[in-house]
Amino acid sequence: MSGPEILDRYLLGEPVSKPAVIGTVLRDRSPLPAAAPFYRALERVGAQADDMAFVALRLVLSGIAPSDASVRRLRAVAGVARACATGDRAGLRKLLARDAEVLAVLPHPGDEPDLEGLGLAARDAYRRELES
Repeated sequence: MSGPEILDRYLLGEPVSKPAVIGTVLRDRSPLPAAAPFYRALERVGAQADDMAFVALRLVLSGIAPSDASVRRLRAVAGVARACATGDRAGLRKLLARDAEVLAVLPHPGDEPDLEGLGLAARDAYRRELES
């Protein structure tokens, strides 16, 4: 499994541990110069790395310069996908409230969202963000 693949699995809520992500990402390093600072940081902080670092690294690995706006968008749609995948309705409500502006790319979930449908929409939005 490649670094981008395991980052996607982790960020989208598949059962992957943070240490497994870090180990794979550090073994499968991209030659992109923009990725080097992330690798150095992950070597230093290990499993204490914040998921925001994973989001920013994932953008870099897609050839996208991480900006505050792009990291927030990708983090938000990944968070919705993860909450839907794990059945975390409380977390989903919190994300939808906190990131309503950047989550306008998703269909309005209503009061009792269809987790499967919303999760698929979030995964699609995640992939679109990485293709920008």
